[in-house]
Amino acid sequence: MAAVEELIRSEEKGGISFGNHTLEKKAKLEDFRHEGDLLKVKTFHEMTKLEKNGMFLYESVPGTSVLHFREADTGVEFIVEGSEDAQITVGLKEDTEYEVFVAEERIGVMKTGMSGKLSLSVELENAGEVPVKVVQVHG
Repeated sequence: MAAVEELIRSEEKGGISFGNHTLEKKAKLEDFRHEGDLLKVKTFHEMTKLEKNGMFLYESVPGTSVLHFREADTGVEFIVEGSEDAQITVGLKEDTEYEVFVAEERIGVMKTGMSGKLSLSVELENAGEVPVKVVQVHG
């Protein structure tokens, strides 16, 4: 997978791809319209961040390239690539339990706090594309 050269783009099946973990200097793109929302991305080799309508949606340290990012009421899923292992934080519903899958392996159930943020580590070094899926647990 190559980095997202245009920083952010809409995909055919409703998702978006964003981020470029190969950039030496920070780049950003604001006011990108996707399905009625305004998106803003900031990215380079140290960090990638995505906001939707001014609200936090995704952040990775160090920077990552993200393909086919799709969000729903029940969670998010995407494919991520980077040069190094990354700490990824996604914005979800507050005080909610989610089942987390990385590289199609279940890594457990995690709960968001009042901020609605969920953080996970993904081993990316020499891994290529790694699928991540976060699904709300229904009691």
